[in-house]
Amino acid sequence: MKKKRFAVVLSGSGVYDGAEIHEATLTMLAIAKAGATYQCFAPDIKQHHVINHLNGKEMQEERNVLIESARIARGDIKPMDNFDAKDYDALIFPGGFGAAKNLSTVAFKGPDAEVNPDVEKAVKDMLVLKKPIGALCISPAFIAKIIGEGVEVTIGSDEGTAGAINAMGGKHVVTTHGEVTIDKKFNVFTTPCYMLDATILDIEQGATNIVNAMMETMK
Repeated sequence: MKKKRFAVVLSGSGVYDGAEIHEATLTMLAIAKAGATYQCFAPDIKQHHVINHLNGKEMQEERNVLIESARIARGDIKPMDNFDAKDYDALIFPGGFGAAKNLSTVAFKGPDAEVNPDVEKAVKDMLVLKKPIGALCISPAFIAKIIGEGVEVTIGSDEGTAGAINAMGGKHVVTTHGEVTIDKKFNVFTTPCYMLDATILDIEQGATNIVNAMMETMK
């Protein structure tokens, strides 16, 4: 049987200005353990800003989202505009502030956020083909922005972000560690990960559960 193929979309490298590294790597591990394969993607764009991960302060330098994401992907990564929904069985977005700063502007504009055009196209193309879409941590917020129409997603229990999701036309569901919210109408899967006060064990559980749930729909 041909292995299922996931497209994993990264947003840089590091929680404060890019992809959350634990979420990204544990998602890839979960995909491999589930017997599927993955290909990493990222937009070839400038990061919104660069954060010193030791002290949380902004640094006066510029970095590229695709180049930084390549650190996590060990160089095996493609530009987001190369994504073709016909070539993949599932699409998944790890979290990290890069999802809300680089893939979208959720961190700055809340309900009025914009989404990177290539990211938005990827999501909409998967919706048309009725293929599963997964999102971890803060990423469900921009999924709600793209889809609207009462799509059910979770980022855990943060009231501010949940309110923004509802204002975008989504419907937030309160969850805790490892729980996966499944919107069967849109084939969207979400889990909170580090949007909660989590450990790396919680992240492993969330990544495993969301990937396995997505795999179940592809049988």
